[in-house]
Amino acid sequence: MGLIAGGGQFPLMVAEAAKKRNLRVVAVAHLDETAPSLSEKVDEIKWIRLGQFGHLIKAFKTTGVTKALMAGSITKKRMFEGIRPDMKGLALMTRLAVFHDDDILGAVARELAKEGIEIISCVSYLPELLVPPGLLTKRKPTVGEKEDIDFGWHVAKELGRLDIGQCVVVRDKTVLALEAIEGTDETILRGGKLAKEKAVVVKVSKPNQDMRFDIPTVGLKTLEVMSRVKASVLALEAGKTLMFDREHVIAQADLAGISIVSR
Repeated sequence: MGLIAGGGQFPLMVAEAAKKRNLRVVAVAHLDETAPSLSEKVDEIKWIRLGQFGHLIKAFKTTGVTKALMAGSITKKRMFEGIRPDMKGLALMTRLAVFHDDDILGAVARELAKEGIEIISCVSYLPELLVPPGLLTKRKPTVGEKEDIDFGWHVAKELGRLDIGQCVVVRDKTVLALEAIEGTDETILRGGKLAKEKAVVVKVSKPNQDMRFDIPTVGLKTLEVMSRVKASVLALEAGKTLMFDREHVIAQADLAGISIVSR
């Protein structure tokens, strides 16, 4: 199995799950993004820079990879910090009309398919990470917070439809922050500071979410950031959102008086 690895703990978890299935794992990792410890959990690893698509293809073809998955994050702001694509990467970029997540990742998947490498969903290896429906914490949202969830949900879905981001921060049916290239954590910080307290954070999948990549993800860092700005609710989409360290996340939310709702 091929593993296209970004940052965070997800690539490590996927590698461990694959090894439990007795799969030989070949990883292509990104410099300055992927955790160096991934090398200890895979059979082979090739380090590349963002945009070196030709190197990625070569690494998989020379090791016999025919199925691969994407796991982990890439810091989007790095697109403006000296990205140095190889010839394959440059050719791919010149064919893109818009540099949205779906456009880039979809193009990568199609080009890999031409090379005989199928991109599959990482969820098939770790389905237990998908958030189940329901109230996950002790505290329920108030009537006003439920109204903010409904309002924020609609806005977040529109944001996703435009392939801009997946997260919005609202209070009293007022949009305080929309996620763009900065990522979820910075969006929460920006919106939470404007709210002063009791911000409602809504994070959903895109209306036509491709579960092979760019799946909404939350974890302990999400809760830490929400606690810093005294946010009160985290609303997620059940079955289409990944949650790492679920027990610890819920425990942290209960301590902070934050309600987590999945629907």
